[in-house]
Amino acid sequence: MKKLLSKEIRKTFLDFFESKGHHILPSVSLIPDDPQLLFTVAGMVPFKKIFWGLEKPTHKRVATVQKCLRTNDIENVGKTPRHHTFFEMLGNFSFGDYFKREAIEYAWEFLTKQLEIPEEKLWVSVYEDDEEAYNIWTKVVGVDPKKMVKMGRDNNFWGPVGPSGPCGPDSEIFYDLGLLVKECPDPKNCTPACDCDRFLEIWNLVFTGLYQDENGKIGELEQKNIDTGMGLERVASVLQGVENDFETDLFIPLIQQAQNIFNIKYGENQKRDVSMRVIADHSRAAAFLIADGIFPSNTERGYVLRRIIRRAVRHGKLLGMNEPFLYKFIDTVNEVMGDFYHEVPERLEFIKQTVKIEEEKFFKTLDQGLSLIEKIISSSSTISSAEAFKLYDTYGMPLDITLDIASERGVKVDVKGFNALMEEQKMRARKNRGNKFFIDNTYESLADTKTEFLGYDLLESKAIVVAILSQGKKVKRLNTGEEGEVIFNQTPFYAEKGGQIGDTGVCEFETGSAKVLDTYMKGPVHVHKVKITSGTLEVMSNVKLKVDVERRKSIARNHTATHLLHAALRKVIGEHVKQAGSLVGVERLRFDFTHSNALTAEQLTEVEKMVNSYIFKSIPVLTKVMPLEEAKKTNAMALFGEKYGDRVRVVSVNEFSMELCGGTHVSNTGEIGPFIITEERAVASGVRRIEAITGWNSLESFRKIRTKMSLISKILETSENGIESKIETLLRENKKLKNENDSLKRKNILNDLKKEVDKAKKSGHDFVVFEAPGISSSEIRNLADSAVNMLGNGGIAVVVSSNGEKTSFVVKSKNFPIKAKKIAEKVAASFNGRGGGRDEMAQGGWNGKANIDKIKRLVGEFKKI
Repeated sequence: MKKLLSKEIRKTFLDFFESKGHHILPSVSLIPDDPQLLFTVAGMVPFKKIFWGLEKPTHKRVATVQKCLRTNDIENVGKTPRHHTFFEMLGNFSFGDYFKREAIEYAWEFLTKQLEIPEEKLWVSVYEDDEEAYNIWTKVVGVDPKKMVKMGRDNNFWGPVGPSGPCGPDSEIFYDLGLLVKECPDPKNCTPACDCDRFLEIWNLVFTGLYQDENGKIGELEQKNIDTGMGLERVASVLQGVENDFETDLFIPLIQQAQNIFNIKYGENQKRDVSMRVIADHSRAAAFLIADGIFPSNTERGYVLRRIIRRAVRHGKLLGMNEPFLYKFIDTVNEVMGDFYHEVPERLEFIKQTVKIEEEKFFKTLDQGLSLIEKIISSSSTISSAEAFKLYDTYGMPLDITLDIASERGVKVDVKGFNALMEEQKMRARKNRGNKFFIDNTYESLADTKTEFLGYDLLESKAIVVAILSQGKKVKRLNTGEEGEVIFNQTPFYAEKGGQIGDTGVCEFETGSAKVLDTYMKGPVHVHKVKITSGTLEVMSNVKLKVDVERRKSIARNHTATHLLHAALRKVIGEHVKQAGSLVGVERLRFDFTHSNALTAEQLTEVEKMVNSYIFKSIPVLTKVMPLEEAKKTNAMALFGEKYGDRVRVVSVNEFSMELCGGTHVSNTGEIGPFIITEERAVASGVRRIEAITGWNSLESFRKIRTKMSLISKILETSENGIESKIETLLRENKKLKNENDSLKRKNILNDLKKEVDKAKKSGHDFVVFEAPGISSSEIRNLADSAVNMLGNGGIAVVVSSNGEKTSFVVKSKNFPIKAKKIAEKVAASFNGRGGGRDEMAQGGWNGKANIDKIKRLVGEFKKI
């Protein structure tokens, strides 16, 4: 058996299948082009539409090494030899080309000839009714029937995902590890059907040749496909002769770094080993998620990343760490993986910075959260749903961590109630987002309806109505006043995507017309939202479509300006800047980008000047359609997370800006007009946002400013050039008047205080209670000092200030047996407030108004004690 490093295994796999006529494709992003999935969870995910028959394959045979992420069993990571969040899947795929025989023969040849794994160490399972696969294994490949296992649907049948869809039997290949520590009930007759962990599944061959309908009936697919998956971590453990994935070359450098950082040794303590393995696993997941454009947040993908980082931090805390450490592992992830996955070295510093910022945030609340958990479990055997949600919502404690701690301490967590509270929160978020892009079966049934987009070259065109929907259901017509969604065979209307909003305009037909209110994609379907102005629009009607030209021009100005802004930011603040989101609208543009710090005024000015310089040069904006591989060679910017076909559209402005983009643009930068940055701010950890305006909107902004300046100059009775000096003069005068007013106010208060002290003395009292509304806490203390000094040789002074909603007070004691601290405590308690301090000076307060007479009685009663 060959001893291969992980990078050698990847290369051997891809070289082998390339020799078998497979087209080698790179790994796609962890962010899938699939609204039903948060992450790319398997090697077949990028080809899901092909398996579902929604797209035709460009290549009949494909092989990939696909990065994947799953968190459904995150609680087991580090505790078992094989559980991971981030992992790599080696896969070969056939779309209507070869089927069972070739898939089986290729797998066996690769394992036994290329990797030289001894045949006697391999076992095979097949679906119990799949005689074809069984015969291929035993009669064609020559596997000993004694090493064949037939299993039921739960083990050897894939799909469908949901009530209907493609499905089929599968065949799994196992490596015999020998008897492990886990006890086997029947060692002599042990097979892969046993759960003793002796047999390690290393490759799954799925024969997707069937389709199950909604009634559960299974039939043959016209196009039979092959989908295989082999975990790199698992096969590496076999070839490197270790029993644990964490002891392969994919993890050992990270484990060694953990030993150095935490000053402990791996293999000496089981609990510490689990923590080190969790940190090693989670550092890989965090690095790749951030590299693919995910940022820590409290929603969807961002929350998964936050959970992963915070789980790692908690395990670092268990190892004695009280400051950020996980970001230090990212360099090692890069050393191990960066040669194959270039997105990690390209974004290395940004990844480290993002992880460190998230660690810092969590360390600030971690101790508080852990203290709350300790308090809860000290008096209860269950952490309630409300308590678990508070830990999540207030202290940033993911449920995973709460469950881990609860398990360690032997207490329960009301997970069901917690999930209900989370769902309530999600429902509120969904209401805020709306459901324009929700896809149901009606739209999936229209997936084969192709709409040709003409809008790059035309803003008017003829078309035929292919389908009409009303409230998500297919209908034959829409009448006057009704709204619905219409699909045409061709259209000049751009559908919202890539950050650019959809077109609006008019649809004219024989009996009337309709307003096109919006245009957007629902899956592969190009949808026009319309409202019938007059007449009746029917399926198969001939229509004339007219885009709102001025609106489209404004959008185009903003879109091209967004490209120039992106390029300028990379030149001014660094190549680490990547687009993290955008909105290209009519009145403004919004651009989110990866950067941790606020831009300085100088940087913003430089960016704005640079964009305008390329606008004023009136440079042609060129678009060219080319193969994706050719576009990559031109260094055109691609948006991470976007899915690109084999042919892409490249939009360029000289050498300054070059991006893969399907949006609409101006033909010359001079058409953009003035570019003005209106705002720059943070929107998430490590993500900044710039908003800007162009064209007529910029001119309108200038006009409004000019009008305001004219109005201000009239109010100030000066010229526009003199506004600044006039304001400075007024501010100085105002400050002087304020100081004079404050001085007079203080004198008046002191006079009133003196009168109150004199009154107390005449009454034979050696204490005074004085109210001074609306003054600061420092002024209260100063007045208390003055009051106690006015009393003479000794006494008590209480100064109270109230704004009607809250009351504050200070007590001063001088040469007097009664302590200020005791008085403050009693006065505050009588108003349900809090008070305390020293013997000579104390303070307190409460919510609500002050009652001076009551306070005088309290102090007087105190004096009699």
